Amino acid sequence: MEKINIYNSKKALIQPDMTGLFFEDINYAADGGLYAEMIENRNFEFIKAYSGTGKGDWYTDLEGLYGWNAVGTGELKLVSGSPIAEENPHYLRFYSKKAGDGFTNKAYDGITLKAGMDYNISFYARNVFAPEQTDSVIVAVLDQEGKDCGSVKITLEKNDKEARCFWKKYTAVLKAGKNIRGGKFTVTLSGEGIVEFDFVSMIPSDAVCGIFRKDLFDLLNGIHPGFIRFPGGCIVEGTTLANRYDYKKTIKPLEHRKNNWSRWAVHYSWQPHIPGDGPEVYPYYNQTYGIGFYEYFLLCEKLGCKALPVLNVGIACQFQSYEVVDVDSEEFKQYVQDAVDLVEFANGPVDSKWGKVRAELGHPESFNMEMVGIGNEQWETKENRFLDRYAAFEKAIHEKYPEIKLIGSAGPSVDSVQWPQFNLQWDYIRKQAKNNPGFAYAVDEHYYMPPAWFLEHLDFYDNYDRQVKVFAGEYAAHPEGGGSMNRPSLNNLEGAVSEAAFLTGVERNADVVYLASYAPLFGRIGYSQWSPDMIWFDDEKSYGTPSYYVQKMYGNYTGNWTLDTKGEQASFYKEGIYYNPSIKEDGTVFLKVANVNDKEIELDLNAEGFNFKTQKILSLGGLEKSTYNSVEEPEKVSVKEGAEEAWSGKVKLKKNSFSVIILK
Repeated sequence: MEKINIYNSKKALIQPDMTGLFFEDINYAADGGLYAEMIENRNFEFIKAYSGTGKGDWYTDLEGLYGWNAVGTGELKLVSGSPIAEENPHYLRFYSKKAGDGFTNKAYDGITLKAGMDYNISFYARNVFAPEQTDSVIVAVLDQEGKDCGSVKITLEKNDKEARCFWKKYTAVLKAGKNIRGGKFTVTLSGEGIVEFDFVSMIPSDAVCGIFRKDLFDLLNGIHPGFIRFPGGCIVEGTTLANRYDYKKTIKPLEHRKNNWSRWAVHYSWQPHIPGDGPEVYPYYNQTYGIGFYEYFLLCEKLGCKALPVLNVGIACQFQSYEVVDVDSEEFKQYVQDAVDLVEFANGPVDSKWGKVRAELGHPESFNMEMVGIGNEQWETKENRFLDRYAAFEKAIHEKYPEIKLIGSAGPSVDSVQWPQFNLQWDYIRKQAKNNPGFAYAVDEHYYMPPAWFLEHLDFYDNYDRQVKVFAGEYAAHPEGGGSMNRPSLNNLEGAVSEAAFLTGVERNADVVYLASYAPLFGRIGYSQWSPDMIWFDDEKSYGTPSYYVQKMYGNYTGNWTLDTKGEQASFYKEGIYYNPSIKEDGTVFLKVANVNDKEIELDLNAEGFNFKTQKILSLGGLEKSTYNSVEEPEKVSVKEGAEEAWSGKVKLKKNSFSVIILK
C-alpha cells in the first residue's frame, strides 16, 4: 500500500462549531429522557392519540388519569373548574375514606432511587374538606414488596375558607434509603377527606440546572458540541398545525405550558392499516414542555454551544398531513412574526416585549442567538409554496435583524431521483443568493442511508458550489434499512465506521459544509419509534453507541484547517481506507483514518514539511462489524487510547475501526 502523505499546506478553514447535536423529542427524548422529571402525566392532562386508516386520519381522547391509580379505598376523579392555570384545566380530586388511602404514579418504568440521594418533591394541593386529623400527606417511594425506601411527611394547610379556594404549592426533600428500580411513587393521606392535587413532581437533586438528567447531559457534554439544533424534526411540524411545536406556548411558567400530544404518538398514521391492528404505536406519548425553548437555550449555554432553533412555516408534517396555512393569509403572517419575536426573546433587551419574558423566566442577559432554521425538511409543492414561505421569513427577519443567519431546507433526502425537490430547492436558494448573499447561510440536508452509501459518497461535496453553505442536519448509517423501533443493535460498529469514513469527506470540504449533526440523538429503551439513535438509555443507565464515539472523536479532535491531500485520498478508497488530516493553530495534526477491512492494516505516514516528535493513536473498533453496545456492556465498542510514542511514521489500524492519530 502507498504511503499516506501529510502535506504542510493549509486548505479549508474548519468552523469551530462544525460538529453539533440535533435534539428532537422523539423516542421519549424529552419527557422520560433528558428532562429529569420522574413523574409521568404530572399535570393530569395526558391525551391518548390514535393513528387512523392513513395519512390525515388521527384522533385523540383525554385520559387525564393515565398513569395514576388509587391505593386503599380512595377514589380518583378527574375534574376541572378552578385550575391553577387555564392552559391545563384538569386536576385530581381525591376522596380519602380512611388513613392510608392514596394514589400512585406509573412513572414510566417505575421510580429508580440512588441510596443517599435527595429528590425534590413538589405539588400543588387544595384541602377541600377534611376532619381535623387529616392534616398531612406522606410522599413515599415503595419497592416492589411495598417497603418504604424513602418518604417525607408534608403538613397541609387547614381546610378553612382560604385553603379551600386557593391552591398552595408544597415542597419537600425525599432522601433515598437504598438503591431500587421499579419503585412505586405513592401519596397517602393521614385520614379521610377530599384534597385536590396538580403538578406533582419528583426531580433528582443532581439534575443539571434542576432540569436535565445528569448522565444524559454528561454524555452530550463529552462531545463538546458546537451547536444544538432544536426542537426537531417532525415534532416542529406536528401531525396537525394545532399540535405543532409552538414555541411561545413553552416560554411561560411551567404551570402555564399547555400539555400537548406528540406527533410521534401516531408515527404510523401515514401508513394504511386497521386501527388497533396496525404497527406498534405509543398513544400516550405527550409533551409537558418541561423542556421548552427557554430550557433549550439554557442547555446550549450550559454546554457552551450555539443555539439553532427551528420554526414551523405553516405546514404540518407532510408525511402525515395535508394541512397548510395559506401563504397569503393573515394567519401566515403570524407565523412570520413569531420568528421575528424569537430573535427578540433570545437576544432583545429586558425592556423589550419578548426580552422581558426571557428576563422574567430568569435570564436577563442575551442568549446571543446567531442562527434560525426556517422549516424542518419541507419540500416544495404547488399547494404549500414552501419557497415563497421561506422568502417571506427571510425578508421579515433580515429587515429587522440582518445579522441573523438563516438555515433553509433541501427536503427530506439528498436522493434527487426519489426527491427531485432536492435540486429544485437548492437551485432556487443559490439563484436568490446571487443578488442577496445573506438569503441563506446554509441549507439543511438529510440522509439516512445504508453503510455502503456513505462509503460510496466520499466525494459528495467535492463539486458543490461554495457560495451557500451546507448544514448536514440529519444523517446516520442504517444497517438493515433502519427506521425500526427499539433496536439498539442497529447502532453497530459497521454503521459507525462508515459514518466516520464519510465524515472525512465532510471535513475535507469544510469550506462548504459548515454544520453537521447525527440524528436522532436519544432513544429510551422500550419507548423508541426510531432506530438507530446516538445515545440509548433506560430508567437507570445510559450509554453512547459506536456512532456516539465517532461524534465525540470529531468534536474533540479536529483542527482549525484541513490540510491539502492533493486528491491522493481517493486512491485509498479501493483499499477500504478513508482519511483526512487537519491542523491546529499550535501545529498539532489530527489524522483521521477509517479502516473498513476485516483485517488489521499497517500504514506508513510521510509527513512532508513537518518535524514531528511524537505520535499517539485513539482507536474505536477492532471488533466484528455487527458489534454494538448495550446497557449490560456499555463500552464494548469505545475509544481506546494508546500511549504517546516517538514519531516513527508507522501506525497499525485495527480491523473495522476509526482512528485519530495525533501528531506533534
